[in-house]
Amino acid sequence: MNPEKPLGSVIQGSLSQGLEVRLHPDVSVEEMRVGKFLVVQGVRSRFFCMLTDVSLGTSSPRIVANPPDPSNTFMQEVLAGSGTYGTIDLTPMLMFTPEEAMSEAQAANNASKKKSKSKTAAASYEPNSSANIELLPVKTIPSHFSQVFDASDRDFRAVFGWEDDPTRRNFAIGQPIDMEVPICIDLDRFVERSNGVFGKSGTGKSFLTRLLLSGIIRKQAAVNLIFDMHSEYGWEATREGKHFSTVKGLRQLFPGQVQIFTLDPDSTKRRGVRDAQELYIGYDQLEVEDLMLVRGELNLSEASLENAVILRNEFGKAWINRLMTMSNGEIQEFCETKMGSKSSIMALQRKLNRLDDLKYIRNSCPHNYVDQVLECLESGKHVVVEFGSQSNLLSYMLATNIIARRIHQAYVRKAEKFLQTKNVSDRPRQLVITIEEAHRFLDPATVGQTIFGTIAREMRKYFVTLLVVDQRPSGIDNEVMSQIGTRITALLNDEKDIDAIFTGVSGAQSLRSVLSKLDSKQQALILGHAVPMPVVIRTRPYDETFYTEIGDIAWEEMPNDKVLKAAEVAKADLGF
Repeated sequence: MNPEKPLGSVIQGSLSQGLEVRLHPDVSVEEMRVGKFLVVQGVRSRFFCMLTDVSLGTSSPRIVANPPDPSNTFMQEVLAGSGTYGTIDLTPMLMFTPEEAMSEAQAANNASKKKSKSKTAAASYEPNSSANIELLPVKTIPSHFSQVFDASDRDFRAVFGWEDDPTRRNFAIGQPIDMEVPICIDLDRFVERSNGVFGKSGTGKSFLTRLLLSGIIRKQAAVNLIFDMHSEYGWEATREGKHFSTVKGLRQLFPGQVQIFTLDPDSTKRRGVRDAQELYIGYDQLEVEDLMLVRGELNLSEASLENAVILRNEFGKAWINRLMTMSNGEIQEFCETKMGSKSSIMALQRKLNRLDDLKYIRNSCPHNYVDQVLECLESGKHVVVEFGSQSNLLSYMLATNIIARRIHQAYVRKAEKFLQTKNVSDRPRQLVITIEEAHRFLDPATVGQTIFGTIAREMRKYFVTLLVVDQRPSGIDNEVMSQIGTRITALLNDEKDIDAIFTGVSGAQSLRSVLSKLDSKQQALILGHAVPMPVVIRTRPYDETFYTEIGDIAWEEMPNDKVLKAAEVAKADLGF
């Protein structure tokens, strides 16, 4: 017998539309919240369900037409539970099927895999035990009058696992809205596909992303390359709220595992960041494809880009440096011999002068800084690229595309070598690239011109995936959205954005109502590859308790001699 108190009875429903449950008279409808998890105890199975709607019902239209006087509490109590009642709609997500209730064929199949299991076990099913249940997709529904209960801790553990499970890299990202039990995501499944963190401005996307990155680092599920547009991930960041406070960055939580590269050394030093490595990009590293990505920011015409291809074909990697030094006469002569357009090339020359304003752009770079980033990743270090004052859209899109393209090229070569040799030592480390303002790179007009579109479509073929952070998922190409494995979504209001989140998701209508009822802070809907079913969570606080539970010893707490020694080790790792 189930010792829990029943909340209601199933009165009708279908597999496609979900279940309707009538609450028992002693259960207040106000205790039922959208996103809550309940279980339905059927004859053979226990159904794990999400509450998707709450409503009021009456047994007679006369009650609606002639409701009791507000002061007549006696009549209200008489009608409660019989004449008036509450109903809830449930969407079954998974079934718990006890082995003892399986068909003979199923039991025989299991017996062949687990010879020690007996088909004739006669023990009764204990719903609170996770040792004798099997998770199955929902392909049926419970019978009429099946009882509904609050989901127990063990139900959640059976579905989402626990963080200390030695067989999986589980990471507790939060808790159910009304319970104190951890909800875990499987990080191995999370990093093997591209993922997204979505939500409108101010809903805590950066904090969610920082939680995920911390889990990946702690559990060693992958290495991270983080393009930190607003300097929020590497070092200290400001916490939103009435009172000013800061939160630790990844470098402070994992001082020996995270390396910061900066495109604006002055800004990074002013923020007190220690041992950040400078990063510069030469004109010879820019491709025409990079300019195509930022054509809107540079106001480049199609003709200018076509002439850029002509220049590149003539002068090779030095084409931009050569263009910037060409006089009007030299441009005229070039156009006469190479069939170029003088006006388009002059416009291109004029508009590329804007790149000189970017602090990290150099005519040439004797040292290959991108290779230095790659060396860190190959050694298992996580890399944060800070932009500082260089965080305008032109700068961010240009630098991220150039760096990610070269990193991806190196990973393709390594992956092809591994596939050829089958040698474990040749296997590239799984890499997760984090980008913000993702719709700028992945919108339908530019997705074919960015390396990020390529990575999203390739999935895990070359051991590189994306973690996209965005407040406008509707701006992302539909094909790319369909490849997003796990979607972690805070509150969204725009209907187009909500539609984009549920691209290719079954049961989207009931989940839409859940998403629309989220609080504006510290709540999110998780669905996709890394969780067995959609779940609404109260996100794990990113605070001192979290630092203690997940981080290494804080950098500022290390003795000075150890700080100096760690700095020397970091420099040696980077070849200095």
